Amino acid sequence: MTDLEFMDQAERLLSGIEQSCDRLNDDTDADVDNQRVGGMVTLTFPNRSQIVVNLQKPLHEVWLAARCGGFHYRFDGAQWMDTKGQGEFWDSLSRYASEQAGLPLKFAA
Repeated sequence: MTDLEFMDQAERLLSGIEQSCDRLNDDTDADVDNQRVGGMVTLTFPNRSQIVVNLQKPLHEVWLAARCGGFHYRFDGAQWMDTKGQGEFWDSLSRYASEQAGLPLKFAA
């Protein structure tokens, strides 16, 4: 994957997080704040816990930090997969956000 291809896929991912968060706030009582600064999106929940997603350009990875730990994702040509075999990005983000929000949340591209 070239740097340009990585940035294209990573931009789609970050934009998807923002759009998904906006949709969740419209459709549920989640009240999740999302703030983007460059290559980083921070999700803040009503209980003040956060999930941070940021780009690691030199490694062509996306890192996710949640209350339960830190995770690295790499694009496999179709989706962002955890580098240690822990699953797909959107499923993981949904699970971690649900845990931190205390209600079921489904993030999707």
